[in-house]
Amino acid sequence: MALSNALRARPRLAYSVSVIMFALSLFARLELMEELPQGFPYLTFFPAVILTAFFCGTLPSALCALLSGLAAWYWLITPGQPFSFSGGALLALAFFAFIVIVDIVLIHFMHSTGTRLLREQRVIRELYDRQNVMFAELQHRVANNMQFISSILYLGKQNIRKGADPVEVLKDAQQRLHGISRIHRRLYDPSRADLPVSACLAELCEDLMEISDNSQVRCEVEPSEARLDLTRLTTLSMLVAELVTNALKHAFPDDQPGLITVSLQPVQPEGYRLVISDNGKGFTGPDGHPDPRSLGLKIIASFAAQLGATPVWRNDQGTQVEMVFR
Repeated sequence: MALSNALRARPRLAYSVSVIMFALSLFARLELMEELPQGFPYLTFFPAVILTAFFCGTLPSALCALLSGLAAWYWLITPGQPFSFSGGALLALAFFAFIVIVDIVLIHFMHSTGTRLLREQRVIRELYDRQNVMFAELQHRVANNMQFISSILYLGKQNIRKGADPVEVLKDAQQRLHGISRIHRRLYDPSRADLPVSACLAELCEDLMEISDNSQVRCEVEPSEARLDLTRLTTLSMLVAELVTNALKHAFPDDQPGLITVSLQPVQPEGYRLVISDNGKGFTGPDGHPDPRSLGLKIIASFAAQLGATPVWRNDQGTQVEMVFR
């Protein structure tokens, strides 16, 4: 099949092989003139046409058949009377034409069917490989999520020991787990596999706005054609969800209106810059930086580390966090 595809992909070579096959069959037939009995003018031409049809394709085999028919008509069917239009000659040519047409058509459909089956097998193999990758990724992601859930509960327990309200701790954990489930439900939808990252983040922010208690805050995602693999996109989505949720909870007290902007843009070489900012009250941690002991910042630092990034915080007319990753 590989040789056949190689010849069919090179028309000049295929037609050259067709002419060579005709020449060999004619030479063999003329050499066997004395050994073969009368009535077998096409004996060596049929294999040439069949082999040409199989290896070179329909049109080269048609050329081989045409040359073979003319050669047999000239030298073999009516010796001494080239291209005679006698009834016997025309009948012999008609039978030859019928047989080679049937052979060429059958081989054409056989080759087309074989090509289609190979294509379908390739698609099935790709789907199987993709399924294996998705299953391995799912196992890896489930294990990571279970570890993440365990970390959230452990940090929540530590906060309770330090005097935090258990109800608020459980509420925060519930919101984070709900966010994880929504992110995974969206990202693992096959119909959404080709969406750019900005579209995924825009839908994520819409979800966060819907469940927010502050309806006065808007979230805008700058359009970008950046695309990430599923693993990094999942981590990035959970990081953005945590940052936007933090802004909703702390940047706009008393239902204060405000704006949260999310930007992910490519940077050289082969990296991405994530910037999330708000025009809220800013943070009031020690030394003008956010409190690194808070649960939210620990989670943000963990997700950023998974991307190989370090958050850089700024407190200027609101809060801005920036990080670069590959």
